[in-house]
Amino acid sequence: MTHNSNKVVIFLGPPGAGKGTQAERLAREHGLVQISTGDILRDHVARGTELGQQVKPIMEAGQLLSDHLLIALIRDRLAAMGPVRVIFDGFPRTQAQAEALDLLLEELGAPVNSVPLLEVPDQTLIDRIVERGRQATARGEQARSDDTEETARKRQQVYREQTQPLIEHYQRRGHLYTVDGVGTMDEVYGRIVSGLK
Repeated sequence: MTHNSNKVVIFLGPPGAGKGTQAERLAREHGLVQISTGDILRDHVARGTELGQQVKPIMEAGQLLSDHLLIALIRDRLAAMGPVRVIFDGFPRTQAQAEALDLLLEELGAPVNSVPLLEVPDQTLIDRIVERGRQATARGEQARSDDTEETARKRQQVYREQTQPLIEHYQRRGHLYTVDGVGTMDEVYGRIVSGLK
């Protein structure tokens, strides 16, 4: 399979839907790079770049970066690629970020191809998250602080409020397709791949 053309995939889905796992496999099998804004930030800070120096005090203060800075970091990462072949997972989070990302991608000649939206019923998501916490504890590991039912419910609520505008944004552009996120990892992956443009 040749991987010499631009391809941009944006994963949407609630916490616990399995986006990270599926995005990782898709990246590996389709020659794509998983873009994590957190990883990019930490890399710039570690390298002491000009952008890194700008973002370090903001991160240390526990504040959120402005969309302008986030897009600058993403621009820097994408501009260094041959063909732009990426998966975004966890970005954009807002309508403003989606619009800024659209402009950047158009400028680079690599518009969005596909936006899979993983759909899983709320109770299933909550059960998965709580189970993930239970398994970590059983292995003698520290469970993630957000692996509780109360936090999981709150995160679902925040996700719905934040993501609804994004769903509508990508639907209007004809990029969005919904994927039933219930089933084995292979079944869900098969559904994602069959919907890719």
